[in-house]
Amino acid sequence: MKEILLSIIVPAYNEERAIAQVLNKICKSLDNNQISGEIIIVDDASKDTTIAEVEKFISNEKRFPIRLIESKPNRGKGFVIRQGIMAATGSYVLVQDADHEYDPREYPHLLSPVLDGMADVVYGSRFMGGKPHRILFFWHSIGNKFLTSISNAFTNLNLSDMESGYKLFRRDIIQSIYLKENRFGFEPEVTAKIARVKDVRIYEVGISYYGRTYAEGKKINWKDGFRAIWCILKYNLFDKKTFKN
Repeated sequence: MKEILLSIIVPAYNEERAIAQVLNKICKSLDNNQISGEIIIVDDASKDTTIAEVEKFISNEKRFPIRLIESKPNRGKGFVIRQGIMAATGSYVLVQDADHEYDPREYPHLLSPVLDGMADVVYGSRFMGGKPHRILFFWHSIGNKFLTSISNAFTNLNLSDMESGYKLFRRDIIQSIYLKENRFGFEPEVTAKIARVKDVRIYEVGISYYGRTYAEGKKINWKDGFRAIWCILKYNLFDKKTFKN
């Protein structure tokens, strides 16, 4: 069996309109760039036809191994990402949201620092480089930069986009990390804990961003912003358990 380079985790909740197109884009990127990959969709108790759409796609796609994990009851994005991480078998793990906000064609860009032997973790940044950017919410961008600045102050990293949904990890590292957050607190929690890994090499690469409006299915809200602040404080000051054992 060919060794899998990249495990792509797709957390999904009520994504019936987008999931098949996103999975098609993932497979096309893996194929076009000759990346050996597996796709792990973790459904967070969707109430629409997301699971049916995924099952239909799997029945027609034979190029890459695809698994569907059905998680019930609904627990949140962070919870299903953890399930996907533990199911991953590739050398590297990437989180791919089940919408059109992040472009699978950029997988080679994200993989480049690790394949060149320079990085263990790669963050895709929406705020660096000359990639296309959909113009949406002013206060969201201010909030993202504010949260990144607070996180950087505690981790002593100089990230430009801590909240990015594109994060690539060496599998042995991310599977060793003790993660607890069930919702969008995953981003500040994993950043705090990755920063404490001895000699870890973290890189950022510029990525494009095709954000959604709330009418188009965007789910994060202002409450998640306050939770992110708490998670930054919690996992940098009070709860410093980093590894499972």
